Amino acid sequence: MAGNDRNKGAKITVHWLNKSRAQRLLAFLEELGLTYDIELYERGSDRLAPASLKEVHPLGKSPLLTIEAPAQMGESEPRKIVLAESAAIFEYLCDHYGEHLIPARWSKDKDGNDVKALGSETAEWMRYRYFMHYAEGTLMPLLVLLIVVNTIRNAPVPFFLKPIVRTVASKIESSYLSPNLTLNFAFLEDQLKTSPDSGKFFCGANITAADFMLEFPVGAAAKEDIVTKEQHPLLVEYIDRMKERESYQQAGDRIKKDFGSDDDENMKAVG
Repeated sequence: MAGNDRNKGAKITVHWLNKSRAQRLLAFLEELGLTYDIELYERGSDRLAPASLKEVHPLGKSPLLTIEAPAQMGESEPRKIVLAESAAIFEYLCDHYGEHLIPARWSKDKDGNDVKALGSETAEWMRYRYFMHYAEGTLMPLLVLLIVVNTIRNAPVPFFLKPIVRTVASKIESSYLSPNLTLNFAFLEDQLKTSPDSGKFFCGANITAADFMLEFPVGAAAKEDIVTKEQHPLLVEYIDRMKERESYQQAGDRIKKDFGSDDDENMKAVG
C-alpha cells in the first residue's frame, strides 16, 4: 500500500508475527491514520519466530517496523529506517505523526507561557513518560513468566518427574509471580481511579500512546482472569473502552481480511 499524504510520502511496513504483541502496533497505526503494508511471519512448532525476521533486525523479534522515507535533497535513494522495541517504535511515530498523543509537557505560568524548569512537568506528561516504559519493562515480563511457568507445569516429562516439575512451577508462582501480578494490577486500578482531571485513560482525560502500550498486557491479563470485574472494575471498563475505538476495530478487520486471523488468538500469546 503506497504512503498517503498523512504518511509524508513514506512507505511503512509492519513485520507482523502471528500471536504476538505486534497487534497493538496495527491499532496505533490506524489511530494515527497511516497507511501501511504487512509482511506476515508465522511461528514454528516450537512457538518461536522464524529465522527470516533476523533478515530485518539481528534479534529477529516482533514487532518490527520499517519505513522508507523520501530521499532528501542530494540523495538518490529513499532512506530506510528499521525500528524495533514497541516503546521506541511508538515514540518515533509520535515524533513524526502523533504529537497529539503526547500530553503537554510543561506547566504554564500566569501569562500562559511554558515553565521549562526542573520539576515543572505536568502530571499527565510524567505519567506518560512512565507508562510508556512500564508496560514492557515491568508488566509484560510478568505475563511472559506466567507462560513459562505454565509451560513448565505442563511439560511432557516422565511421570516420576511430574511432581518435581509441578512443585517448582507452583513455588515460582506462589512466591514471586502471583504476588507481583496482584500488586501490579491493583496499582493500575488505582492509577485509573486517580487519573488527572478524573480522566478515563491512564494519563488523564485524553488518550495517549501509553494507552496503546498498556492495553495489550491489561487485556491479556483479563483473558487469563487475572484482571476481573470484581477486583478491577475500572480496568475492565478501560479494556472495553479501548476495544470500542475505531482504530482497534480497523486493525482487527485488517488482520482478518489479510490473513484470516483473529484478534483473540493474538491476545493468547504475549511473547
